[in-house]
Amino acid sequence: QVQLVESGGGLVQPGGSLRLSCAASRDIFSFENMGWYRQAPGKQRELVASITSGGTTNYADSVKGRFAISRDRAKNTVYLNMNSLKPEDTAVYYCNAKLSLITNYWGQGTQVSVSS
Repeated sequence: QVQLVESGGGLVQPGGSLRLSCAASRDIFSFENMGWYRQAPGKQRELVASITSGGTTNYADSVKGRFAISRDRAKNTVYLNMNSLKPEDTAVYYCNAKLSLITNYWGQGTQVSVSS
C-alpha cells in the first residue's frame, strides 16, 4: 500500500503562484513515473506534468512555461511549481505514481482556485 498526500492548494488571484507538494510513503525513485493531473467540474481529467525516475519531464501545452515539476528524494516529495496562474487552471489537482507496468497510485487531491 502506497500513500500519496497532496498539499499546497488554495485560492489565488490571476497571475499568482502556488507550489503543490506530493509526499509519498516510499522512495520516490521506486516509481517509474510520477505526475500531476487535474480535473475541473464537468471536464475530463488531464495530465498536467510528469517526471520519470530518470528525470525526464513532460508538460501539457497549456502550462508550458508556467509550471515546473521537480522532486526531492530525501523528502520523498514531488512538487508542482505553478506561476502566472489563470482562472482556467482552477481544478482539483491529483498526484499520481506509477510503480510498475500494472500498478498506479493516486492521492486524494488538492483544490486550486484562481479567481478575483
